[in-house]
Parts: sequence; C-alpha cells; structure tokens
Amino acid sequence: MFTTPTPLRRLFGPVRPRWQRRGLPTSNDREPIGERFGLLVCRLSLVALLAIVSFGREVSGGELSPAEKGFRNLRTQHYLPPDFDEEVFAELWTTWGEPERTEAANATDAARRKLTFEYYGLIPAPGADRQPDYAQPALGYAPGEKGAWHMTCLACHGGQVAGQPMAGLPNSNISLQTLTEDVRAVKLRLKKPFGHLDYGSLQLPLSATNGTTNSVMFGVVLATFRRPDMSVDLKRTVPPLVHHDMDAPPFWNVKYKTSLYADGFAPKTARVIMQFMMIPRNSAETMQDWEPQFAEILAWIESLEAPKYPGPIDEPLAANGRMVFEEHCAKCHGTYGANGRYLQQTIDIRELGTDAVRLEALTPDFRRWMKEGWMSHYGEDQVIEEPAGYVAPPLHGIWASAPYLHNGSVPTLWHLLHPDKRPMVWKRTAAGYDQARVGLEVTEYPAVPDDVAEPRDRRRYFDTQLFGKSAAGHTFPDVLSPAEKQAVLEYLKTL
Repeated sequence: MFTTPTPLRRLFGPVRPRWQRRGLPTSNDREPIGERFGLLVCRLSLVALLAIVSFGREVSGGELSPAEKGFRNLRTQHYLPPDFDEEVFAELWTTWGEPERTEAANATDAARRKLTFEYYGLIPAPGADRQPDYAQPALGYAPGEKGAWHMTCLACHGGQVAGQPMAGLPNSNISLQTLTEDVRAVKLRLKKPFGHLDYGSLQLPLSATNGTTNSVMFGVVLATFRRPDMSVDLKRTVPPLVHHDMDAPPFWNVKYKTSLYADGFAPKTARVIMQFMMIPRNSAETMQDWEPQFAEILAWIESLEAPKYPGPIDEPLAANGRMVFEEHCAKCHGTYGANGRYLQQTIDIRELGTDAVRLEALTPDFRRWMKEGWMSHYGEDQVIEEPAGYVAPPLHGIWASAPYLHNGSVPTLWHLLHPDKRPMVWKRTAAGYDQARVGLEVTEYPAVPDDVAEPRDRRRYFDTQLFGKSAAGHTFPDVLSPAEKQAVLEYLKTL
C-alpha cells in the first residue's frame, strides 16, 4: 500500500499500450468476421455519437438541447488548465524505448501522430466524415489557444471497442501515468513550464496499470483544500492517501442509477460531477457559475444509450440464457427488455467478496465533507457516510465495457462467469475484441515476466496480486453449469 501524508499544495496550486490494431479472429469458414465486426462498431458508435450529441446540429426552433450543449461543453470549454501543447505532443515519441522509438522516427508525420495516440491510449475524436481524426486533439481533450490540450471528463470516459471510438465508454487503454511522465520530460527539454498534472504526478501516482486511474484519491486531494462552501484554503494538510486504481464505469448506465460511484455514496447531481474541477485556481464563485454547464453535461450523460452488439448472436441460446439470468442474476442486476426493471441496491462486501480497498479508502471525514457542504446542497441531497459494499450496476451494453469489476481486474465476461479461471496477470494484445469470451483481447500470464523492468512496460500488465487489484469475489456464477454459463454469456450480448 502506498500512502502520501505530505502536503500537496503545489500539486493543484494557483498554476492552473503501445498496441497495434489487429483484425479479429475469423470464423471456421474463413469469413472475415473481425473486420466486419469492427466496421459495424465503427458505424454504430460514430453515427450515434454524431447524431445524438453533435454540438453542431441544431434542433427545432434553432436551439440546442441540454444534452447537445453538455457535449459541446466537454469538447470546447476549458475547466482545467492545459496539460501540454502541440509542440510537446509532437516530441513525445522521443522519450520512448525501442523498437517503438525507431518505428516512430521512420514514420511520416501523420503515421507518427497516430502511433502517439496509440502508445498512450488516447482516443481520436470523430471528424466531419465520421472517421477517427488524428489531426485534432484526442476525444478527452478540448482544444485551446496556441495548440493547447485541456483535459476533460472524456479522457477517462471516452473509450473504444474493437478499435473504434465511443464517447461515454470507459477508456480501457489510457496510459495517464506514462503520458504525464513523458510530457514532463519533453517540457524540461523544451524549457516549457509545468502544469498541474506534471507537479501532481511527482507526489502521487496517477495510475499503476494502463486503463485505470487513481481517480478516487485525486478527488480526496482536491477536496482537502476546499471548505464546505467551496472556498479555497491552501493551508490544509492532505491526509494519508490509500492509492488504488479504478476502472471508469460506462456513462450510459447513469440514467438508471439513483446515486453515483462504486459504493453509491454520492448524490447524482451536477455538483458532484464537478469534483475534478476543484483545483484551487477555480474559485467557489467559478464553480457556482459553472453549475448550469455541468447540469447540461449530466443531461448529456443521461441521454446516452448503450450500443447494441453488432456481431452475430445465437438467439435460441440467448433465450435460454435469459431464463438462467432472470433466475440467478436479476435480483441484483435487474431485468431487461420492454418490461425491464432495475432497482439500485448495494451488496454487502462480505457477501460480494471483491476487493475492498475502494470501499475502505474513503474516510468518514471525506464523506462527511460532502454531506455537510455545497456538493450536497448542505445535506439536502443524500450522502451515505458508511456504505456497506458496492452497487450492483445495471448491465446495459455490458458487452462493450470490459474490463469488469470496479477495479477493472477481469478482462472478459467469460472470466467473470468463471471465477476460478481468472488470470493472475493479463496484458492486452491489441485494440481488438474477443468475440468468443466477450471482452478484451488478452494474453494471460502466471506473473509479470522477469524481463519486464521499466515501469512504463510493467503498467501494460494487469497484476491482480497488487494492492487494490484483486480479481477475487463475485463468485455467484459458481452455481451455474458450464452450459448455463455459456447461455448467460450469449444473453449478455443482447443487453
């Protein structure tokens, strides 16, 4: 366990894998199913993104809907200072090891830029032609003056499935720690000033594994310097921090939930989703002024629909799976279809058995800070000070949101349904999609290979033996037969 008892005032102070795209496996008759699958996902995700939330489209009366305004806010507003600029981005490849550095050196400018997106797990925004646009800042960044990149919520909540961008999907590729370290190295060489993440990553880890982040502790640090009324007090000392990584949940399920976060302790309001904007340069007055914009962002989040599985589905098998699911799983995760019903409930950690670090990492003092202050309208919105476990989430679009469990420790739905088969260590092999096991395409290991020494390389491996990364628990599928598990797996594609 890592702890950080020292003050971190400078961190948010007044300064405002490498993976290669691969095709999916072919079917027994050699039909290129993977290529077709990725193409269908591309059409589905980009058309939905542009048709539903494009900030350039007007609705009746010449007005943008609140949801469209919310997406526009994320893509254009600067709630945080820039992390870097185009000059720095263009030089990031010079920090890489081999063979990536040589490959980048020999590439064209356009190809090198694409390699840089891929190396750090940055998701390209869709262009006007609905194709990934590598010429612009990534989906998770709003463009600024002089080529600046300003991080937004979509850095973690804009991902890809089968190599195709999708806003609202968790970014299971993002290499935030590596990106920030390399940005800092390039800035030193170019004699450019540091930003808040450059300072912050010197004092607390941003992520221990690619695809996950230490986001919960970011919120604790930011809250430390805020009084209940959101005014700033930089004299406060950051409490001991329990660093651990989390997997971002999909945005499209927020509409079905009554509260936020893995343990469901926080109210679902615009104020709560503003937590990561609480750097001290953003005053209490600024935060209050931004609340209507974040209400629009919440409207956009709640407008999202889960993507439909674009591959083939064995309908008779899925129908059998539905019966098994409704008998064994629906009591926690709800039912689906025309008459589906989801009732949010928290499952006691003793029954659930999953990694408890996230649950225990937030102190009663932090939860009380939210309960007593502006974030919850001074207690008018319910804040649960002592949650008993984790929320059983709704499962819409679960086929697209791998990896699974709150810490992202389980790479596929097949592994989730086979607790005794979950890998000790796994690594993504590509940006591809494993249709057979429904989830990430991975290679499994008994341990991180001995010859993997560099921290940036180790972060490409998900090691479930590390603190906060256990893949244990949620053993409820053990009561199912192998045939029932396969049927449920097929049914989950339909949600």
